[in-house]
Amino acid sequence: MWKICSITLALVLFVPIASAQTPPAPKQHYLFQNVQIVGGGFIPGIVMHPAQAGLMYARTDIGGAYRWDVATSTWIPLVDWVDKNDWNYTGIESIGLDPNDPTRVYLACGTYIESFAGNGAIFRSTDQGKTFKITPMPFKIGGNDDGRFAGERLAVDPAHGNRLFFGSRTAGLWTSSDYGATWSQVSGIPVSASTNSIGLVFVTFDNTGGPDGSAPETIYVGASNASVGLYASSDGGATWQPVNGQPTGLLPNHGVIDAQGNLYLTYGDQPGPNNMTSGAVWKFNTWTATWTNVTPVQPTSRIPLGYGSVALDAMNPGTLMVATMDRWSIGDDIYRSTDGGTTWTGTKVQSVRNDSPSPWITFGAAASSFGWWIGNISIDPFNPNHVLYTTGATIWGTNNAASGGTINWAPVAQGLEETAVQDMISPPAGPHLISGVGDIGGFRHDDLTVSPPAGMFTNPVFTTTSSLEYAELNPSIVVRAGSANGTDRRAAISHDAGATWTPLVNEPASSQGSGTIALSADGSTIIWTTQNNGLVSTTTDQGATWIASAGISPGTRVIADRVNPSKFYAFDTSRARVVMSSDGGHSFVQRTTKPLAAGSPLLRAVPGIEGDLWLVTSNSLYHSTDGGVTLTRINTLDEIDSFGFGKSATAGGYPAIYMIGTVGGSKRIYRSDDVAATWTQINDAKHQYSTSGVIIGDPRIYGRVYIGNNGRGVIYGDVVPLRFPVSERRVRAAAGGVMKNNGVNP
Repeated sequence: MWKICSITLALVLFVPIASAQTPPAPKQHYLFQNVQIVGGGFIPGIVMHPAQAGLMYARTDIGGAYRWDVATSTWIPLVDWVDKNDWNYTGIESIGLDPNDPTRVYLACGTYIESFAGNGAIFRSTDQGKTFKITPMPFKIGGNDDGRFAGERLAVDPAHGNRLFFGSRTAGLWTSSDYGATWSQVSGIPVSASTNSIGLVFVTFDNTGGPDGSAPETIYVGASNASVGLYASSDGGATWQPVNGQPTGLLPNHGVIDAQGNLYLTYGDQPGPNNMTSGAVWKFNTWTATWTNVTPVQPTSRIPLGYGSVALDAMNPGTLMVATMDRWSIGDDIYRSTDGGTTWTGTKVQSVRNDSPSPWITFGAAASSFGWWIGNISIDPFNPNHVLYTTGATIWGTNNAASGGTINWAPVAQGLEETAVQDMISPPAGPHLISGVGDIGGFRHDDLTVSPPAGMFTNPVFTTTSSLEYAELNPSIVVRAGSANGTDRRAAISHDAGATWTPLVNEPASSQGSGTIALSADGSTIIWTTQNNGLVSTTTDQGATWIASAGISPGTRVIADRVNPSKFYAFDTSRARVVMSSDGGHSFVQRTTKPLAAGSPLLRAVPGIEGDLWLVTSNSLYHSTDGGVTLTRINTLDEIDSFGFGKSATAGGYPAIYMIGTVGGSKRIYRSDDVAATWTQINDAKHQYSTSGVIIGDPRIYGRVYIGNNGRGVIYGDVVPLRFPVSERRVRAAAGGVMKNNGVNP
């Protein structure tokens, strides 16, 4: 979503390459940076510190947490050090700040509460997230589950900085009295198990002391329950009571209190962020125990809507902003009130939007929308004109929200990269990277350091690009397949390396679209394995006519030989063998004689060598030099998740192989320059990228690697030659002098 600035140094001791069987594997100096898309995913929450100007944190549902860096105006990622074994920790459900100690920050980490994910954890830091200690929790945390924009669930007692509370989804309320090191369940609150898998949604402290300042501190906890959604405790959390007179029939999601004791709450009929059709905004005056409905716009059957975030102006009690949620028919809005919710003004009609930091944000239209899934609004406690709000795609910010006139918004997501990468290609000519991503289609990057000026792929616009391929002998020809809206074609071809696109003329009969796509070495033949029905079909006229491929099982992904335009290969999982076509994909024949374990296969062909194939299946790597007839297992690694090829270390040599996998017991990112005989680790403890899934090299730049992540976008790494004593300035100069903030934690 916005232009970026910063750099990351991955500096580790270099040791001579040794046997990959001997841990630890050799390492190499690498510089890692983000390929700039800028934003691209749901940012459920932003928390601004009330005591230090400019200090704020953002949480994402799958891509970790970030801290804003005032000096560079970028977001700095905080959990890139989490490794693949703990991938579940990269969904951040809540952020807790000590209002009296700006050095302390707490993260509630866990992506899913479903059975396939492990329990969550509380991360705690005393240096603003530069380092963390971890406390595993005995329950799951759902940073990417329904209701994830609610909050904040994690809160620090403003009167006792050592004491924290966390409202869980499935196990009630928990508290810590030692700065988050240990936790225990609060027994006094009558919510100790799941309430519709959402549980407790916010914890808010009221230490205003009432009108005369003598009232004890009160803790309010919101529960996703339509009958009793608000509880209060005035004895430090020992006992709890439902708040009298509270509204029923809707689910609360946010609750914040001002200096005059007014607790503002937003409600929806569903947890959100989807499917809300009704909602409300209520004000509870804690000093008089009175409730007032202050809903800006009532939902109707014609225009259904709910309410999401609410934010208060700390400098002007009675001034607040609230956001609609799921008002799809006419678009969401943010309403502003200066009289405690008695009257409201919609801000959308006052808004002027600058899309230039993130050209893709228009989604191929003439201009960007106001946004959807407005899960958070944050008003700067030191400057009421400075406001941020988050959407399902980015963060928008303004510096004149309280001016009374035009409000100028622009993306403020520099450094925050939350795309879910589905596929990547790096052609031998033209752009260095073409990527397919979830939710926002895909991109051609001629310059990795800026969000592409042309925006996302169009004609058609895909919601998600699932598969990409280029023609090895004619790399200006590129094809893509994915998900599209309405009647748009779900595959397209480009003759200028992804700059412009043309939808395929037709889709195969009974096609379900998306799936995987292959392109012959000369670009003349397309083979498309469509999703759901798994049809494998071939066309030589850009989709005008399709022929069903014979001899191959439905759902099988096909790849092209990188030299011979007539040859295609696949690992047919139903046969557990490699199959090959030598007639342009019309028919396939079995090549491998002995079956292999058929788990999660990935087959790639080597550029420049006909019939040279590499296969991953069931976390094992195999190599074939005869088109799949014989497959030799590679024993220099323990297991492998993904791999790809890049430029050789020597002129005319065998391509470098990059892989995500385990060598000598260490699950890391590696490169081999000797046909997988040995492996060099290229990442380090600070750069684990736990959700990495797609990896390829650059065929034109030795050492360049592209790492596609589920929630952290595309990371690219370059070898940094160290021929002199290490210094940051010299390392940057050796890497090409790029002084950008790439969003990677230094």
